[in-house]
Amino acid sequence: MMRAGAPPLVLASQSAARAALLERAGLRFEARPARVDEAAVKQACRAEGASAAETALTLAALKAQRVRDPEALVVGADQILTCGDAWFDKPDGTDGARAQLRALRGQPHRLHTAVVCLRGGREVWRHVSEPRLRMRTFSDAFLEQYLAVEGDAVLGCVGAYRLEGLGVHLFDEVEGEHAAILGLPLLPLLGFLRQHGVLVA
Repeated sequence: MMRAGAPPLVLASQSAARAALLERAGLRFEARPARVDEAAVKQACRAEGASAAETALTLAALKAQRVRDPEALVVGADQILTCGDAWFDKPDGTDGARAQLRALRGQPHRLHTAVVCLRGGREVWRHVSEPRLRMRTFSDAFLEQYLAVEGDAVLGCVGAYRLEGLGVHLFDEVEGEHAAILGLPLLPLLGFLRQHGVLVA
């Protein structure tokens, strides 16, 4: 609906949340899963002293590079959650989700949400948004009810929550763009797409 016509737009992701953000913004695009060994990349980046934001950018760029389409503008994205010095990944099962939420309970944390755009295999833009969130001090009874209702839905989310759903009940403070919390810095991306002629300015 809002496209200027060319170039074609590809989202290098299998994330339903990221695709939904672009769809709701009226963009026409193709989603192509881009598989990267995220654990190995994170381990290597941390060993080299890279920050969470730098690592998220590295992962986003690698995902975009997996899509080999010389005509398209390819969008790669990734997100890392940090709480203090700890980095959080998607939880491994319900017990992992429970442990993550207990670690984050009552604590502030930050999401490092990166987006990288490639055209013809060449990087043309990158950006990191860093929303800050604080979980409330919820009870164990609430935690168990939350996990029971959400089920496996939280296993695909870093931090074991979906802010667009019942995860909103976990928080008492949120700072930053809502879309960036969900996994894609949408407002900066839309601004870039206008400048690049993908969207009507």
